[in-house]
Amino acid sequence: MKAILCERYGPPERVLQLKDVEKPVPEEGRVLLKVHAASVNISDYYGITGFSRLFGGGIRRPKDPRVGSDVAGQVETIGANVTRFRPGDEVFGTCAGAFAEYAVARETRLALKPANTSFEEVAAVPIAGLTALQCLRDKGRVQAGQDVAVNGASGGVGTFAVQIAKSFGANVTGVCSTRNLDQARSIGANHVVDYTKEDFTRSERSYDLISDIAGNRSVSDYKRALKPGGTCLIVGVAKNPLLGLAKFTVLGKLGSMTGNKKVRFMGIAKINPEDLGFMAELLSTGKVKPVIEKQYGLSEVGQALQYIGGKHTRGKVVIAVS
Repeated sequence: MKAILCERYGPPERVLQLKDVEKPVPEEGRVLLKVHAASVNISDYYGITGFSRLFGGGIRRPKDPRVGSDVAGQVETIGANVTRFRPGDEVFGTCAGAFAEYAVARETRLALKPANTSFEEVAAVPIAGLTALQCLRDKGRVQAGQDVAVNGASGGVGTFAVQIAKSFGANVTGVCSTRNLDQARSIGANHVVDYTKEDFTRSERSYDLISDIAGNRSVSDYKRALKPGGTCLIVGVAKNPLLGLAKFTVLGKLGSMTGNKKVRFMGIAKINPEDLGFMAELLSTGKVKPVIEKQYGLSEVGQALQYIGGKHTRGKVVIAVS
């Protein structure tokens, strides 16, 4: 089978290789998938370019050369004690090495694909969709009728956040650039703010909850935009992710010690079958529809990752495998 491998750090288009490797065999609790589609995340880009070495990913070279996490495909075979799936099931979720013709995934990181969605659509969901869901529902405790702002409403997580907040009955403001205003409206934003012309933290409108994917404002800016008792959750940072993590973990905690407005770092989404199933239900009922900007082939993964590294994607970037 063919798979994308990364055996050294560097620019994706230079270091990624499409190689012939042995088809993997599923161990206990795992299933072998024939991969139909995968999607690209900024975490994939960081892993290839070397940022992951700071978190145990290998100092000189990647510990695991496999690339890709979000996956959608058909169950080929199952390992021992797998009870939730059988050969032929169409599923989506996460695994190691999604950019390949076949991949092995834990059954606890998969859910059944809704019949009315494509493999490409569900491949776009796992990491971005669950990040948005857990930010809004679990950390933000979003409620019907609340005013919610999504800063970075045009990207992978942002397009899911707008739609998920709407599904909970919130009044949503999407913050994005001029070229993405119509897209934000089309996926359900009640209001849009063009950040090139207006500062959403200085407008007359204030918010019960801010989901901030850009992470490009100060703690005091976020607090100014919140209603009393409101919360801002930082999902990502636009520039230096390590500096942003330190900034919002420390300064956010300090800034939240006074008053009743909180600024917190979201953290990493936890992939689990219940939340994947929750997203599958939103997809099947049409409350959420993945926004896919570009689609690449397996041999073009380097180009796809180079593109997403520019951090100006509109929705998700998908890899069509088979």
